[in-house]
Amino acid sequence: MKILSVEPGGAAARAKLLAGDEILAVNGHEIRDVIDLKYYTYESRLKLRILRAGKERTVRVKKPEGDELGLQFEDYLMDSARHCQNKCVFCFIDQLPKGMRDTLYFKDDDVRMSFLMGNYITLTNLTDYDITRILEMRISPVNVSVQVTDPEARVRMLKNPKAGKCLELMQMLAAHSIRMNCQIVLCPGFNDGELLEKSLRDLVDLFPAVPSVSIVPVGLSDHREGLCPLQAVTPEKAREVIAVADRYGEECLERFGSRVIYCADEFYLKAGLPIPDPEYYEDYPQIENGVGLMASFEDEVRQAAALVPRDAEIRPFSIATGVAAAEYMRKMVDIILEKCDTIPEHPVYMVENRFFGSQITVAGLLTGQDLLRALKDKPLGERVFITESMLKYGEELFLDDMTVTELSAALGVPVIPVRVNGFDFRDALLGK
Repeated sequence: MKILSVEPGGAAARAKLLAGDEILAVNGHEIRDVIDLKYYTYESRLKLRILRAGKERTVRVKKPEGDELGLQFEDYLMDSARHCQNKCVFCFIDQLPKGMRDTLYFKDDDVRMSFLMGNYITLTNLTDYDITRILEMRISPVNVSVQVTDPEARVRMLKNPKAGKCLELMQMLAAHSIRMNCQIVLCPGFNDGELLEKSLRDLVDLFPAVPSVSIVPVGLSDHREGLCPLQAVTPEKAREVIAVADRYGEECLERFGSRVIYCADEFYLKAGLPIPDPEYYEDYPQIENGVGLMASFEDEVRQAAALVPRDAEIRPFSIATGVAAAEYMRKMVDIILEKCDTIPEHPVYMVENRFFGSQITVAGLLTGQDLLRALKDKPLGERVFITESMLKYGEELFLDDMTVTELSAALGVPVIPVRVNGFDFRDALLGK
């Protein structure tokens, strides 16, 4: 693994490791990726075999047991991420329009990415070597995209004959105390009704190895030509699924002291039901999957609003968000502004997704052109706030390759991405 940078003052810096050095082995163990590196560098005394300027050399490192070396790498896998071998009926990548950047069309299904980045995997790609490595290195948690535990139904959904072994593999991993967070993409007609209940029973039986299960609604774009026909989650179906999840969740709460089973926020929006209180989500085990994100954000906003001074001078602004969250965001703005004596103009614009289609209502999938079309010639105030979830991680690039700078120039006002955090949201409104 080639070192990109060395953290000043860290163990690697003290050992005089340099950017450009390539780590070949640790204590005699070949290093193939960052998982190997994390596992074999846990000890306090290390002997690293490195390649520097074309020559191999040995470097000794001393550090507290369990501490990181303090390194960033050019590539954390050393080879390409493993490509998905399934043809899932609900795959959103298959529903992307043509002409987007190449990286968006890549489907990974790699256990290493699950451990390192939190990606959800289907387990159909696991080799015997992968399984041995998971067990020996105690790689945990593994995030599993389950969909359904019934073997025949899972093969039907994933279009892969290996898909039917999911529950068997999970039972084996659970027997070795490997933790697994699970996801079910709810597709009406494929994995709802009794199949959903069977899946929940099977997964609950694996507790505590399975500490959380999220149910998320299938996303359907307008670009489904030639794909398997799917039904959208209706308000009635959303209420039905929430009722099932709550029934099993209450049973888990009584048995284990944890709810275990949660529906994504989008289900409540589709159902027209209130988002549960923060306590419902315990420690938010699947917040990155859109489970409890709205409850957490509102809780933070209320805490942050308590510190807003009465005489705060907030400049006029606007907010652009998706159809699903527009009313919610109006409420969040009001919680902040009701603390102020002077309230500026602050329209919250509901932006329809024309790029992917009107059934896609979440803010994170809006594109630059969606925003430009919806906001052009509208009163925007002195700045427009958007959620940074619309952008490529760490960059200012929308899914359609428009940049925040380009959108700001086209609208004539600064467009400001804000992290999904109530305190950051308050500070943005206050101009901090």
